[in-house]
Amino acid sequence: MKIKFTPIVLIVTIFGLSCTQVQSNKATPLNPNGDSELALLMREMFDDGMRIKEQIKKGETPKVSKVFKEIHTVEATEPEKANSPEFEVFADAYLSSLEGLKNAASPHIPQSYNGVVESCMNCHRAMCPGPMVRIKKLYLEEEE
Repeated sequence: MKIKFTPIVLIVTIFGLSCTQVQSNKATPLNPNGDSELALLMREMFDDGMRIKEQIKKGETPKVSKVFKEIHTVEATEPEKANSPEFEVFADAYLSSLEGLKNAASPHIPQSYNGVVESCMNCHRAMCPGPMVRIKKLYLEEEE
């Protein structure tokens, strides 16, 4: 009876250890400065942008489901930058371009969408250039 029990205990132990390792990998922050509320919000903005991009590429009318107005109030990794007048202007420009996309007529949707992405790039060029490589993935490619 003990011989049958030992392999089961060994398998359960190995499985338990492998699950523990996976959980610890999830806790690793993506940002070397930590994951601020603003960083998390911007990742959500990126994911939403990729979803909208795919809808446009499929010829669908994009669903702008969230407006991200909390960009003005969430905690930033570097609060002095996010509390600056420059950041406020860039955040307002983003919100305005997103509203423009929501209201864009069908033939203007791709241009309006790229305007939203450009508002992100403008802010990151001035405030925090690190994510620009990732943001570039949001642009719709020009049709040749």
